Amino acid sequence: MALRQASDFAQLSTEIKQAGLLARRRGYYFTRIGVNLVVYAAAWVAFALLGDSWWQLAVAVVLAVMSTQLAFIGHDAGHKQIFASKKWNEITGYAHSGLVGVSYEWWVGKHSRHHANPNHEDEDPDVDISVLAFTQRQGAAKRGPLRWIASHQAVLFFPLLLLEGFALHWHSIRYSGRERTVMIANVVVYLAVVFWVLSPVYAVAFILVHQALWGFYMGCSFAPNHKGMPVLSAGHSLDFLRKQVLTSRNIRGGWFTDILLGGLNYQIEHHLFPSMPRPNLKHAQAIVHKFCEQHGISYAQCGLFRSYGYVLQHLHEVAQPMRKATV
Repeated sequence: MALRQASDFAQLSTEIKQAGLLARRRGYYFTRIGVNLVVYAAAWVAFALLGDSWWQLAVAVVLAVMSTQLAFIGHDAGHKQIFASKKWNEITGYAHSGLVGVSYEWWVGKHSRHHANPNHEDEDPDVDISVLAFTQRQGAAKRGPLRWIASHQAVLFFPLLLLEGFALHWHSIRYSGRERTVMIANVVVYLAVVFWVLSPVYAVAFILVHQALWGFYMGCSFAPNHKGMPVLSAGHSLDFLRKQVLTSRNIRGGWFTDILLGGLNYQIEHHLFPSMPRPNLKHAQAIVHKFCEQHGISYAQCGLFRSYGYVLQHLHEVAQPMRKATV
């Protein structure tokens, strides 16, 4: 049985390779990176020209969107999707991490552990979040204020995402190694520029809108992928193919969804073939979906807003024993 299951992924891999879907797409990435950088730079030019004005909050919204788009490129570089060369992927990743203020080394290490064991309550750092509980065992271990937050996590989930951007900066400074100086410099230069151009009230409002919406956008992009899917524990017997497919969820949609979610809407294909360039994922989706149907493997996909419903439903159900205990 185990040998047959292992051969399933080998067969799927052969189909994907024969379709040429692992080939680099440098033209796509050069265009995407160029457009991102032009819009990002234009937003900062507008910031400088507008001066002390409430219109700066509109600039903050644009910067929140573009910071996330830059982070998506950093994600792709971390998976070696852009170049065949490790060196050039790292250069791209470090450059984008410097612009966004998220440690490339810290994130790649954390994200690699996630890919190796998605939705594993002991091995996946993405289901080890202090203020949330993804299993009842995690909920039972919560104490004090963290337990109260986790017991109301379905209601608090989206408001908590507004803090995600600040948390990413903090973790990047705290856990980065040789990048720490760059991460600190990013924060210092950012604050210096904002407070130089804007008066204190406008500056604080700008920072709150920019960072809160950036964190919210990031959280809303990554949350639908695995949250509400089966959570694995030690001793599971799933092979690589089934482990990746059964714990992941795809988001339906067209070209706008592809851009909005940075290709993360093809989460199943991305987890099976992490180095596959982003624009090839939609082509791989048809092959993978058909293969799963032929082999009786459940393949989860739904609309974006329905995915958030699944996430909130799961968080609500996990928190129910905690709420009962406090009554």
